Amino acid sequence: MASPGVEVELLVRGQSDSGDVAPEIKASERPAAVAIADLEWREMEGDDCELQYGDGMNEAQDSDFPTVERSRLQEMLSLLGLEAHQAQKLSLQDALQISSDSVRNWAPQAPRDLPWAFLRRLQARSAEARSTTVLASPVDARPTEKEGQMEEEVIYWDTADDISADIYSFSELPTPDTPVNPLDLLCALLLASDGFLQQEIVLRMSLCQFALPLVLPDSEHQSHTFLLWAMRGVVRTWWAQPARGVGSLREDSVVLARTPAFAFVRMEVSSNSKSQLLNAVLSPGHRQRDCFWHRDLSLGTSSREISDGLVEVSWLLPSGREDLDLCPEPVAFLNLRGDIGSHWLQFKLLTEVSSAVFILTDNISKKEYKLLSSMKGSATKYYFILSPYRGKRNSNLRFLNRLTPVLRMDHSHVLVKVSSTDGARFTRRVRAIVASVARSPCRRVSVEDMAQAARRLGLKVDEDCEECQRAKERMEHITRSIRDPDAYRREELRLQGEPWRKAARVERELCQAQWAGDPADKRLPELRQRLLELRTQQSGHDPAGGVQEFIAGISCPSLGERQYFLRWMEWGLAWAAHPRPRQLPETAPALRPKQGGAGDREPLWLEPLGVEHFLREMGQFYEAESCLVEAGKLPTGQRRFTHFPGLAVELLVRGLPLELVDGSTRSTPLRWVTGLLKELHTRLERRSRLVVLSALGVPGTGKSTLLNTMFGLRFATGRGRGPRGAFMQLVTVAESFSQDLGCDHILVIDSGGLIAGAPATAGERFELEASLATLIVGLSDVTVVSLAETRDIPPAILHAFLRLEKMGHMPNYQFVYQNLHDMSGPGPKPRERRPLLESPSDSSRACTHMDKQGGGLRTLADLAFCDPEKQHVWHVPGLWHGALPMAAVSSGYSEAVFELKRCLLENIRNGLSEPHRNIQQLIELVGLL
Repeated sequence: MASPGVEVELLVRGQSDSGDVAPEIKASERPAAVAIADLEWREMEGDDCELQYGDGMNEAQDSDFPTVERSRLQEMLSLLGLEAHQAQKLSLQDALQISSDSVRNWAPQAPRDLPWAFLRRLQARSAEARSTTVLASPVDARPTEKEGQMEEEVIYWDTADDISADIYSFSELPTPDTPVNPLDLLCALLLASDGFLQQEIVLRMSLCQFALPLVLPDSEHQSHTFLLWAMRGVVRTWWAQPARGVGSLREDSVVLARTPAFAFVRMEVSSNSKSQLLNAVLSPGHRQRDCFWHRDLSLGTSSREISDGLVEVSWLLPSGREDLDLCPEPVAFLNLRGDIGSHWLQFKLLTEVSSAVFILTDNISKKEYKLLSSMKGSATKYYFILSPYRGKRNSNLRFLNRLTPVLRMDHSHVLVKVSSTDGARFTRRVRAIVASVARSPCRRVSVEDMAQAARRLGLKVDEDCEECQRAKERMEHITRSIRDPDAYRREELRLQGEPWRKAARVERELCQAQWAGDPADKRLPELRQRLLELRTQQSGHDPAGGVQEFIAGISCPSLGERQYFLRWMEWGLAWAAHPRPRQLPETAPALRPKQGGAGDREPLWLEPLGVEHFLREMGQFYEAESCLVEAGKLPTGQRRFTHFPGLAVELLVRGLPLELVDGSTRSTPLRWVTGLLKELHTRLERRSRLVVLSALGVPGTGKSTLLNTMFGLRFATGRGRGPRGAFMQLVTVAESFSQDLGCDHILVIDSGGLIAGAPATAGERFELEASLATLIVGLSDVTVVSLAETRDIPPAILHAFLRLEKMGHMPNYQFVYQNLHDMSGPGPKPRERRPLLESPSDSSRACTHMDKQGGGLRTLADLAFCDPEKQHVWHVPGLWHGALPMAAVSSGYSEAVFELKRCLLENIRNGLSEPHRNIQQLIELVGLL
């Protein structure tokens, strides 16, 4: 057998640049998991190394750090209009406001448009979100308003301004047509955003299947930040196949899941594109995925100015298909932007958390040898991908032979890729190496583990601020006692469950008796007395310890701590009973074996414990107390829970969905909802003009995802997590656009799925859903009806339309068919109107007879507001393109959703059939319905 040195020589000479992977050194010959020894770079200061690589601490802390880097960051922030937000960070509310740009599809006209264009495209799940192309246009052709809180002079780029000459005089800055590298745009925006907007950006990037920022460089403030908090909200689903037994779907937070990690880095110069190689490795099958941005993409080709030192991460997730899966578990891929010598701290982190590190370089000289030889004793495996210059092969050979025993390599650890190398075959070889390492005993780490390593190295972790840690401790105090969620509900959330169901049933009977209109009905006093007894029983309880701790958390004087607490509660409750069976999210239907008809059966999953249950408990205390006050059984001065609606409304204003209709009973706590709307009216003061937009439809048709994509909302998605009642969330309209749009806020209502079967076979559930649909459509100015198949309109919605026509309510409605694969493009399809409006189905017949309408059978076409010439029927393509869970987002989906959003806002701006209401009118309407 040839010696390792001879084998390396053959590789470097290009004589073995492809082929099968050579056998790895046996795992038993090496320690399976050994911590990497600390690198003491001060010992190298006296060496004759041509380049100083740092001292193991943050290179930005070096007194010799080039001042030009600081000026580049300032210039970049100024170029993007973000300089003012270094101190006063952009918030999530700034990013989600509705502005004039929300109703037009225009390309960025200047560099200062790019951050907002990026945020809008991310929200819409556009594959072009990272584009930084700026189109030159006359100044008067540009929009006159911008979203966000910035001043107008900060938003717009005026080519006539003298300042433009100053900015473009900076020699390193790119040209105006592609003025910013996409990675620079991302880093600048993250540096200008608070932790909650950073979290939203990372979550939306994950939904777009982009690589996520993990370590954020910031040379201006001499620190780099590990983005643990920003990653907290990312949850992925994959097919878990155990060594023995049947595979199943698993859903987990990427922060918590432990996986093998592989780092790809560049040393000095490399002719090979590291990011292109990573994309090829991450692309099973023949379709190339551009997960990592690279230089050959047309999204922006400018050189990097501030993003060197950025570390990105992406995961390759198994789908259960052997022909596509690299290995039966997720694998993390880490990508360091820039040279490892200039970003030694990040490289050191990657060596501590990775199972293997792939080093791309053209040549290895004395300084690179000194750098890498310091890694002696590392448990990490090292692989070289070389593209050697002519005349440098002997030098490469000499230093590789010296590195072989230091890094415990053999010939299989050196790969050569030159211009003549078969790219597809080379990618297969790299995938085979990754699979071989991942399937052997190797280091497995979670993002939390990586953050711990980052702390040891002196990097700042975004989650370590005092407010965040205090909120986490409060959450843990609540959730550590949760072992069985059902038992916790019974013991801690005592006003829910059977007591609330009994009260809701009595209130429903009382409402039906009042609707009958017979004042002599003898049941009314009996029903009122029974309701009073039930409410008295509820009032006999005090809030349990967990509820009191929750109330203290949302009452905290610090706004930041309240927001941190709510996010921690969402995650803490989601994983409190872990491990437990996880249901497949709505975004991954292709991973589930197909079953029966769509949405015609009652879901079998239990309602997961969430923040809404604690708010529901607060609502029940308020409801019971209000009932006793109305009956004269409790003096007003003795009320204890009058401040509850104010606490909840503050959460609504900050972006948390609030429950409008209870999901467990499908009943509306009228006094609680009225109290919420009154508090909202007080909170918004002069800006209280509302438009109500709602979505109803068949389960599994993606209506919650649709609303989230259109408006950047946080409605729960996925089977087992979607709304079972109805939730409302507030969207703010920018003051500069509210006069044009005619409202100050849009109240978006998302409802649970409605059965598609006939009412005769649905029993009591149909009555509950008919009431739900009537309430939601009755409150709405615009209703989106989400359907799966032509003419399968749920009878509960037909019932609501028929009933509301009697009341003279004329809603604006849009029918949306999703996941239709035969549609050539987005937008309304007039040819589909006639089947929808004609030929009543069995469901509509049953619904009509139940409603006891006179004058024969009636359909949608018979209703006064169903004008076939004005009706819009939309076909939205499927969300994913390719095989899940690694599929890319369909460009047709984002385009269709944008067109739908534009149409909805145009309808609101052009005036609906009824004038926009204020909140006080909405309160009256809730009581009426």
